[in-house]
Amino acid sequence: MMTSDIAKDRTAHLLKKRGSVSSLSSHEFRRKEPHRRAKDSMSTVSYMDEPCQPEDASRLIVHMENTYQLGPTKHFPVVIVNHILKDVLTTYLQEEQYEPELCRQMTKTISEVIKAQVKDLMIPRYKLIVIVHIGQLTGQSILIGSRCLWDPKNDAFASFIFRNSSLFALANVYTVYFE
Repeated sequence: MMTSDIAKDRTAHLLKKRGSVSSLSSHEFRRKEPHRRAKDSMSTVSYMDEPCQPEDASRLIVHMENTYQLGPTKHFPVVIVNHILKDVLTTYLQEEQYEPELCRQMTKTISEVIKAQVKDLMIPRYKLIVIVHIGQLTGQSILIGSRCLWDPKNDAFASFIFRNSSLFALANVYTVYFE
C-alpha cells in the first residue's frame, strides 16, 4: 500500500468517524466500502474542525526531547573576538579616507566579515549581533550608548575602536545565549 493510499484511508476513516464526507472521488469510497450505495456526484467537506483531536494532534506536532541544558557548554571567547575586530577594522580601514558613500558600504561589508569570522568559531547556541559605526574624525566628540536585556552570566560583548587620520570606527559584537 502506498503512502498516499494510507493517508487517504486515514482521512476517510477520520471523516467518517466525525460524520463528514471527504472530497475524495466517489469511486474511491465504492472500493473501500462496497456495502454502501454508489453515488455519481462528488461530495465535499461539510465543515472544518480544529486539529485538536488526539488522532490529528499526534501528526501535526513535532515532538522534540528537552536537552535540560540551562547554560552554555562553551562560553563566548571575548579576547579572541577582540582580536578579530582589531584585525578586520585595521585591514579594511588603515588607508581609507572618510567619504560618506564609501563608509556606508564599508559598514555593511565590515559587519558581514566580522559576523562570518565569529561564526567560524562555532560557539553553539549563541545569537550574534554585529554593529559597526564609521564617522569622520574632525575633532568632535561622540557618545554611543547601547542597552540590552540579558543574562550577565551567559551573555557577553566585544568592542574595538579604530582611528586613523580621517575617520574613526567602532565595532561591537553582542552575543546572547539562546536556551
